[in-house]
Amino acid sequence: MKTLDFCMCSPAVRRLLAFASAGATALAFTGCASIKDQYAASADAQQRMAAEAAADTKAGATVDTQATYLKLVEQMQKEDLWFASLAHIDALERRWGVSPESTRVRADALRQTGQAEGAEAAYKRLLTTPQESAGYRGLGLLAGARGQYAEAVQLLKQAQRRTPTDSLLLSDLGYASLRAGQVDEARLPLMQALQLQPDSKQAQANLALYFEMTHQQEQATALMDANRMPEATRAAVRAAALQMRAAGGSAVRSPLVTSVSASASAIAANVAPTALRDDPASGPLALKPARWAGMDGARTANQLNPSVLTSGTPLSPNPTSPRGTP
Repeated sequence: MKTLDFCMCSPAVRRLLAFASAGATALAFTGCASIKDQYAASADAQQRMAAEAAADTKAGATVDTQATYLKLVEQMQKEDLWFASLAHIDALERRWGVSPESTRVRADALRQTGQAEGAEAAYKRLLTTPQESAGYRGLGLLAGARGQYAEAVQLLKQAQRRTPTDSLLLSDLGYASLRAGQVDEARLPLMQALQLQPDSKQAQANLALYFEMTHQQEQATALMDANRMPEATRAAVRAAALQMRAAGGSAVRSPLVTSVSASASAIAANVAPTALRDDPASGPLALKPARWAGMDGARTANQLNPSVLTSGTPLSPNPTSPRGTP
């Protein structure tokens, strides 16, 4: 890694790089110092960085070096540094060998960098490991990207059986079910996804889409109002619902054409089978990300709990337990 690149990394990645290896630490500090030498307090700044890195190392003393490097890779992927993460995965596996965890992050990086064939092979290797849920999920996301939503549903269900409380997985499963024409089956995972992670933009948008598709416009509006969705996002949700209903014929429950995804991007460039950025590793089975202006990270209790949005039909599948599965 170039020293300038190190200095441009986020604080979280920089701290992880600082104690990933002693050699890397020395090089990194030298690179940053060369930029900061013009400041009188450069030595103090270096000492503060070293102290911070030492504190992080002490706090993570029980974590071995391989796990620390894997944590670095995962942090890079959270920041969408997918190509860079592939280089670090190569270094990780060269030093410590291939593991199910390194195969998982490699598969996600290959998928996110447009290398579907390699990603599919890597996900399949996970099916005989403790990471099999990630393998089924990745294969389901690849199927969804091809517009093969019925296959995606089956693969995502396999993943869901192994990790039943993963909210992003449940949201993807619900969306894939909608696209496959399995509208009734979409309700439960979408409800679960929102109650497990109430502030998930992906879960909010996908549940609103379900309400629009099933002609529950009041519920959809209440949900979007409570989460202050901008008008562009609302229009995208409604347009997607109209398109998906039209693709399935006059009845909402009719099977949908699996090639609908090919024309999804035509809906005002706001709806496409790409994920909202709740989790960079989440797949293509969701509405496209939108700007959520005016939120500033603040939400009310009503916004966090969809079961109290209206006095009518509750959004929760179990009205007596509005928070859902703990």
